[in-house]
Amino acid sequence: MKKFVFVLLAFSLSLSAQESVLDSLEVQNLEEVIVSSVRVKDNIPIAFNNVSKEEISKRNLGQDIPILLNFLPNVVTTSDAGAGIGYTGIRIRGVNSQSTNVTINGIPYNDAESLGTFWVDLPDFSSSVENLQVQRGIGTSVNGSSAFGASINILTDKISQNPYFESANTIGSFNTVKNNFRFSTGLLNETIEFSGRLSKIDSDGYIDRASSDLKSYFLQLSYKKNKTLLKFLNFGGHEITYQAWNGIDLQTLENNRTYNPSGLYYDLNGEERFHENEVDNYKQDHFQFHWTQSFSENLSSNLGLNLTNGRGYYEQYNENGSEDFITRKWLDNQFYVINYTLNYLKNNNNIIFGSTYSEYDGDHFGETIWSQNSGDIEFTDLFYNGNGLKKDFSNFIKSIYQISNDVSIYADLQLRNIDYQTTGSTSNIDQLVVDKKYSFFNPKAGLNYDINQKNKIYFSLSKAHREPTRSDFENNINIQPEELIDYELGWKYNAEKFFFNSNLYYMGYKNQLVLTGALDDVGSPIRENSGKSYRTGIEIESVYKATNKLNISANISLSENKNVDYKTNYNGVITDWGDTDISFSPNVISSAGIQFSASQDLTFTLLNKFVGNQYMSNTESNISKLSSYSTTDLNILYTIENSALWMFGSAYFSEIIVTAMINNIFNKEYVSNGYYYTYDDTWSDPNLITTIEGTGYYPQAKRNFLLGLTFKL
Repeated sequence: MKKFVFVLLAFSLSLSAQESVLDSLEVQNLEEVIVSSVRVKDNIPIAFNNVSKEEISKRNLGQDIPILLNFLPNVVTTSDAGAGIGYTGIRIRGVNSQSTNVTINGIPYNDAESLGTFWVDLPDFSSSVENLQVQRGIGTSVNGSSAFGASINILTDKISQNPYFESANTIGSFNTVKNNFRFSTGLLNETIEFSGRLSKIDSDGYIDRASSDLKSYFLQLSYKKNKTLLKFLNFGGHEITYQAWNGIDLQTLENNRTYNPSGLYYDLNGEERFHENEVDNYKQDHFQFHWTQSFSENLSSNLGLNLTNGRGYYEQYNENGSEDFITRKWLDNQFYVINYTLNYLKNNNNIIFGSTYSEYDGDHFGETIWSQNSGDIEFTDLFYNGNGLKKDFSNFIKSIYQISNDVSIYADLQLRNIDYQTTGSTSNIDQLVVDKKYSFFNPKAGLNYDINQKNKIYFSLSKAHREPTRSDFENNINIQPEELIDYELGWKYNAEKFFFNSNLYYMGYKNQLVLTGALDDVGSPIRENSGKSYRTGIEIESVYKATNKLNISANISLSENKNVDYKTNYNGVITDWGDTDISFSPNVISSAGIQFSASQDLTFTLLNKFVGNQYMSNTESNISKLSSYSTTDLNILYTIENSALWMFGSAYFSEIIVTAMINNIFNKEYVSNGYYYTYDDTWSDPNLITTIEGTGYYPQAKRNFLLGLTFKL
């Protein structure tokens, strides 16, 4: 067991500090070339954290990737079902997930129309992750939509030189059960490897009926010879989750915090009932091909191809006066991607050229599958039917030039062109006609200076643009793209027993698409242009190796997130609210932890997370305020080497890993997310317009546990 594996903040920063742009491709791992175009190393002036497979595995007991990243700097996570399984979300620097770019092996994972990232569609995907990198701010140029607060770049499993078989199993609170099997043939004839994973996760959820039935798979065939690497990957998932995105009001939160109103209806006797199949049912399959070629010690390239097929629906029981009917709202889409990168590395210069083309074709339609007292409804009729077609073509060139042993400069230029068209109807619009073409130029530049072996400073200046989503156009056909200028200034100190990193940032926005706090009729967050706004703050993180057995880590983010001269319609008139806090943007976020290795095989880790007050509105309405919260988790890891379990006869295991995780050990009641809405009351007084405010909340689980047992042959 590695000594320096502190789950909270040992994100391989000290290791990555040893990397140099002067390394030759002769010793560079060909698999890293796949993501080299979107990754940064320590000589690039960007705030980032690396997370390795070993670090992920310490807490990988079935929860989604956002929850596993909860203790990174300036991160807030949430879960609809309350316990990290099912629909989960992540915000970095207060920026919603629609503005976080996610790539898997350099292929965009964000849904092209909604720009959202639905981790529930790839359950247990963390079990197939080799490593990932989280960049804060605009970061480096990436494939797909621009990062507007962060990017998450994932590299899946590398080739295993040796064969293996392992099974990871979890039981926990809320009837949570996870089982997976992973295997590899090892590298046969030093050339071919086949590996894979099958996973099944079930959970009732903390919230009533917020159950999850999750299945996933990951298959990989690799060919490696001389300077050529070929990889074919097929992975995907099928999720059936009972809906829990409606939240609850304040009174219900205080009296019955696990109540779930989804599926509620009243039978003929007036009794309260819940529709058994009020579920989200979606299947997604990914096919990727990667060809990585090293032409010489100076030149390498990667070609990536991708096809993603997605199809599914969510079902709802609807009551409308005396009419009852059940609908299914469908999404059937295909996403094609081709990207190519060329990496030239010689002497003091590293140049990367990248080009990506993607095409998304999505059908949106709704059908009625049952009705009562509904008149002339024909079940074969679609009550809405529309299509979205999006084409995205981008090119970028990056250069990292080592002026001297101490100074390097970074330049990154990207040109991105988007063509987006919609036709047909939606669930609330008879005709949604969008025909938009955008051309965005996104330049980035920076300087990195190694003061000495322990101290390093950096500065970067970046600009990015980002287009609206389909739901943005549904809510406001005249909505505008957003623009961001990002300034980053950092200092890193890295000694044998102590690591310290501080990062100052200022993110100035034009037409930022901020969350209003409200949800539309399909549960998507409603956004609006806020004019001028900014996010500024400082992020501090440190790791102290007190002894060979004790590590102490902490991070804190202090920020100010403001709309400038924010205006909305309130009580029938345009109201100037002045400078207000941006919604869902706490000013204080911190994490702290202690890891104690009682022995080489037994480790205890105590982790604390604090999130400050935040508003769900952009008007600083008191009713929309989410109170601060603090939670503490305990993680226990015990490893048994070369052991036999007699229940399996004479079968020997190279390693048995026992993991126990107690979340929220102090049993705190807290809410990590919610929504805020307004509507105009014109009925009470015909001569007066009164704006009525309302809120909804997503309570998170109180004390709960997960217990894992992993067998490795």
